[in-house]
Amino acid sequence: MPLVCGIGNRKQEMKEERVNFGSKLGVILATAGSAVGLGNVWRFPYMTGQNGGAAFILIYVACVLLLGIPCMVSEFIIGRHGASNTARAYSSLADGKAWKYVGYLGVLTGFLITGYYAVVSGWCLQYIFASLFGNLSGDPEYIKTYFADFSQSPFRPVLWTVAILLLTHFVIIHGVRGGIEKASKMFMPTLFVLLVVVVGASCLLPGAGKGIKYLFYPDFSVVNKDVFLNALGQSFYSLSIAMGCICTYASYFSRQTNLVRSAVQISIIDTLIAVLAGLMIFPAAFAVGVNPDSGPSLIFITLPNVFQSAFAAMPVVGYVVSLMFYALLTLAAITSLISLHEVSTAFFFEELKISRKAGAAIVTVSCCVIGTFCSLSLGAVDGLTLFGKPLFDVFDFVTGQVMLPVGGFFTCLFIGWYVPKKLVRDEFTNWGTVSGRLFTLYLFCVRVVCPVCILLIFLHQFGVI
Repeated sequence: MPLVCGIGNRKQEMKEERVNFGSKLGVILATAGSAVGLGNVWRFPYMTGQNGGAAFILIYVACVLLLGIPCMVSEFIIGRHGASNTARAYSSLADGKAWKYVGYLGVLTGFLITGYYAVVSGWCLQYIFASLFGNLSGDPEYIKTYFADFSQSPFRPVLWTVAILLLTHFVIIHGVRGGIEKASKMFMPTLFVLLVVVVGASCLLPGAGKGIKYLFYPDFSVVNKDVFLNALGQSFYSLSIAMGCICTYASYFSRQTNLVRSAVQISIIDTLIAVLAGLMIFPAAFAVGVNPDSGPSLIFITLPNVFQSAFAAMPVVGYVVSLMFYALLTLAAITSLISLHEVSTAFFFEELKISRKAGAAIVTVSCCVIGTFCSLSLGAVDGLTLFGKPLFDVFDFVTGQVMLPVGGFFTCLFIGWYVPKKLVRDEFTNWGTVSGRLFTLYLFCVRVVCPVCILLIFLHQFGVI
């Protein structure tokens, strides 16, 4: 058993010395915060709108059960067993084989996503201030022009990108308990309260019932191959699979953390917030006659017009709702950004044997540079393109449509076919202290169902199927 015995006394000492989350609530909120982000509040509603509403949601939930939870548990097993950054965690199980590069791919993916994700997160900050000072009012063309002018500015988007990265840096340098866990305990409940309040305001609008029906009464006549594959892709994207986040956070889990229960709880929170985001947006959109399939422009162009029109008779309420919406959007963005930042920070300070502050500084400065170039590529500076696309779009495509599915695919093969079954079972059952009744089903999903589904997603993105 060279793979198991090779762990050695030093690795056991590292596990004992490594800081863990301080409470079960901290585990759930921090890891849920990693999963909950713009994928839930921004991408999920417009994907739901483009794929038929309630039918898409039902298929999405099924995909979370069959794909999301098994993949998350797999990353939990690797992360907790390795008790180190994502690259080292995979390496500790790979026994010198090429499988270790799956871990390095996860770190690189998280690092690159941090850079361009900060740009969109910075837009959310800008829209808080725009809402606060009443700049998101006027005719629809003005609001559309406002976003175009802002996103193509050479200064303001870069400023907000740097600002949100510095805010993230401040959280990260305070460590796992004093930074990540403490921030998650503040941000996640606040996000949920804001979400519920805005949902209430949206659902009370005249004509909102059509939007509620759209979300909860499925029309299966709209379901086709694309809807299934889009739901698969969204479940993967929404749960932050293969970004290194889940694996890194799992390295801070204690030996008593129930991995399966945690994955189920996090998936429930993640799905609940995604559905609530739809319930926040679609009733208001239907109330003013806006098409639910507005696409990626929904958040920054369509919704300001929706809020303005929906609350025309109550401008103060519209002002407050708009402000709260962009505040919760920012919170969702920053909880994910914290986890993405931590992936690379843990890698640098552990592998280079430097302090956490120094590791965080490397990530923050590097991602400020990446974010600046990505932001400027959207129109402020000509020539920042690759293969005819702005750098922002290149980063989005390469990480989201290539690196994530490739990383997820090989993670499933790694844990399902290479890592010794006994080791996987021991981690799955907390060394026999929790039930292993679902282990056989889990292993089948990881070995067969998940790789096939991920491969289908990957091929679909390139128009092969």
